[in-house]
Amino acid sequence: MGLTLYFLRHGQTSFSRANAFCGELDPPLTEAGTAMAAAFASAYAELPWQAVFASPMLRTRATAQFLCDRLGLEMQLRDGLREIYYGQWEGLSTQEVNERFHDDYVSWLSDPGWNAPTGGERGIDIYYRSNAVLLEIERQYPSGNILIVSHKATIRIMLCGLLGIDVGRFRDRIAAPVASMSIVEYTARGPLLLALAERSHLPAHLRELPGT
Repeated sequence: MGLTLYFLRHGQTSFSRANAFCGELDPPLTEAGTAMAAAFASAYAELPWQAVFASPMLRTRATAQFLCDRLGLEMQLRDGLREIYYGQWEGLSTQEVNERFHDDYVSWLSDPGWNAPTGGERGIDIYYRSNAVLLEIERQYPSGNILIVSHKATIRIMLCGLLGIDVGRFRDRIAAPVASMSIVEYTARGPLLLALAERSHLPAHLRELPGT
């Protein structure tokens, strides 16, 4: 068996529920977000896991902790898995950003790979730092199942990099709702996408909650 990566986005937070920009802000999981994390752990605890990597933010650590506790695995934290830093947009809604930073917002929407939020990071910057984590995992774990708990934009950017999709199209080509999981298997012909934004591990009432 080769290396298989499971990309899990953290559970719901108040900012994801409101669809507000949240990069370096560090909100906890909501009650629903905690239930999402517990549901994932219950559904996937029987899978043979080699390791769990996570962004050091509270919302990702809390999501990963359920599975780590069940398996007795130590969570390996990596700054490269952090969310995009949204600069002056942090905590704002898309409507507020459009009103206050209209020109920057339009530029970012046109190509977030090479244009940054006002005072924030470009998608390509996230690609380089997150890809360094993926290369570390490849070296350390040539086979087995690895869980990577990260954030919406960061997961989408990593998937674009693995699948040969222009990083500037990460918002247009890849979905990553809260508590969703995407699976990539490393094969002799390169990374193979097995699942995208899978949420069947969540009960229906959690899957149907509003927000991103």
